[in-house]
Parts: sequence; structure tokens; C-alpha cells
Amino acid sequence: MRVAILTREYPPEVYGGAGVHVTHLVEQLSKLAEVDVQCFGAPRDEPGVHAYQPWPAIAADRADEAALQAMSVDLPMAAGCRGADVVHSHTWYANLGGHLAKLLHGIPHVMTAHSLEPLRPWKAEQLGGGYALALFCERTAVEGADAVVAVSAGMRDDVLATYPAVDPDRVVVIHNGIDTDAWRPAADTGAFERRGIDPNRPSVVFVGRITRQKGIEHALVAADAIDPEAQVVFCAGAPDTPEIGAEMRRRAASLTARRGRVVWIEEMIPHAELIQILTAASVFLCPSVYEPFGLTNLEAMACETPVVASAVGGIPEIVVEDVTGYLVPYVPDGVAFAAALAGRVNALLADPDRAAAMGRAGRLRAIEHFGWPAVAARTVALYDRLIAP
Repeated sequence: MRVAILTREYPPEVYGGAGVHVTHLVEQLSKLAEVDVQCFGAPRDEPGVHAYQPWPAIAADRADEAALQAMSVDLPMAAGCRGADVVHSHTWYANLGGHLAKLLHGIPHVMTAHSLEPLRPWKAEQLGGGYALALFCERTAVEGADAVVAVSAGMRDDVLATYPAVDPDRVVVIHNGIDTDAWRPAADTGAFERRGIDPNRPSVVFVGRITRQKGIEHALVAADAIDPEAQVVFCAGAPDTPEIGAEMRRRAASLTARRGRVVWIEEMIPHAELIQILTAASVFLCPSVYEPFGLTNLEAMACETPVVASAVGGIPEIVVEDVTGYLVPYVPDGVAFAAALAGRVNALLADPDRAAAMGRAGRLRAIEHFGWPAVAARTVALYDRLIAP
């Protein structure tokens, strides 16, 4: 079986959860099938990986034309799928390419729904009129795909509610996975000290892009009510727009002036350092307002860190209430939501033994339920069903 994987992100150009997913999925799929990767960006040296740049005729400095740039990459990616038995696309950036490959080569198209654009209206801040094009790319692919992979049961519900024309039998749940050999507790605390974090003081850690989706503004509000003896660490980068980046930096500076013990890290942190930070954290905080899966929660759990997270999307399928952490219902009232988050965080800070027990339970759950080999096997089984006459 030859599988064509279409993706915007692929190493070394990975910046989000979808890119992490594709990286590990390709690694495991390659043990079960012949895999070609069609991706965005600079040329890769890895055999079987083909990268493409946007057409230079489309303005590179206009945010509202970013969607047109993505669509221009979809065309050569679709052509590159010639000879494949199945095409599998990831995120709206590559979904249109998968749909075109299906039509051009007469092969089944599988698309993984890592998120849904209609449920991320704040992306209009970033893309302007290009957001309408992103909606078009996604809808076209979802409604035409032979199978839609939802990364959680919550995501499956969202797909069917957002796109009622889709046959429910075509939407299958295959959870995201995690490499629990790579994501495991680290004894070294060197990264803490290098980043200006006190390893001898409790810490609450947020990890996520600077976007409305990740709820970073709620974390900033909650921090005011978190035990002042604890450090609040924001590993926050890749802002959707310069404006939201500047806004969150201002709010972080104001928070620091009020309570102190705030660490703001606005860069992509190497995995080895992030694992150290998560391991040493007292609590991991995930205040997302929309999260189809919530991989960062699983990464924290694999590092034996208890989680306080919003009960949205796929997160309740990862975090088990009162076992691996606490789930906080999301409410539009930002003040009430932030207060509820802070209350759960403070409960864990006040009971280190309970927090440690939740951390151990979290790692056990990550190992038993979310291994990548099982994810790849379920994915290949889906391909087989679609290819079989």
C-alpha cells in the first residue's frame, strides 16, 4: 500500500499539535506501508518527502492572501500524489490538496480534522478575508472525503454538527497519540534555572500558542488569584497576529507588576527543556476555549504532572476528573471561568501529595491509552477498508 500524506507542517518546520501528530504518525505508518509526504516549506533531505513553496506571484506580505498562498501549494501537492493508493490530508491548509488528489487520481481521500475553522472565528483576526477561503477549503474537503478522522469523540460531534451533510458513517474517531518514551519525567532541572524559574518554588505552567483558542487571556486573569507563593510560567509563542502578541505581552507585564513571580517565555522551547519544565511543574494549566484533542495535556500527564483544564472538546477524553487532574467547565464569563481555574489550581498547590498521585495516574493513562503504534494500526485499518473493492 502506498500512502500520500499531505500536511503544512513537517520536520523541521513544526509549530503546533497537528505537526507533532503528523510527525509521529508518519514514523509509525512507515513501518506498515510505503509513505510519501507532501508538505509546505523548504526542501527536505528525507527520502520520500517533497516540499513546495507558494507561488511567488501571490503577495507574501499580506495576511489576507495567506489562504491563497496555501491553495497554491495544494496544486503541486495533489499532482505529487500520482501512484498513491490513498491520500490523507491534515488541516485546512492541505485538505484542498487531498480533495483535488482524490478527483485527479481517483483514489480515496482521508482527512484528519484537527480543528474546525467555523469554530475558530478569531482566525479572521489573522487571515482577514482569507478566513472565508479557509472555510471553503475545509468544507469542500469534509463534504467530499471518503473518511473523516476525528481526533476525539467530542470532535466527531463537532464535525457532524458543523457539517450536517456529512454521512455519520464516514466520520471515525482515532485519538491522537504520544511517544511516552520521549515524554517522560526528567530528573534534570537545568532548563528551569536557565529560564529564570526557581526549582525550589511551586510552579504553574501554561504551554500554548498566543491565540484566543488557547485561552491565554484566561490564564493571565487566573494568575492574579493563584497562590502568590507559586510561580506562574507562560511558555507562549507563535502569536496569531502582531497585535495579539503585543496585547498579551502588555498584560503579562501588568500581571508581573501586581503579583511578581511571573515568567514569560515567548519562543519555541526545545522538547528536552519543555519536558524538564513540565516535570518540575506543580500544576499544568490548560484554559483552552476550543480544543479538539488537547495534546499538551497528554504531554504534561506523560511527565507525571497533574492537569487543570477546561472541559471542552476532546480534553475530557484525556483528563480524568479527580484522577489525573481537574476539569473546569468553560463559561463565557471570563472572570468566573478564570476564578474557577485558579480555585482548582490552588487546591492542588495546597495538597502536594494529592497532586503527585494525580501525576502518577496521568502517566499511567498516557501509556495505556495513547501509544502511537496503536494509532497507526487503526489508521491503516481504515485505509484498507477504503481501498478494498
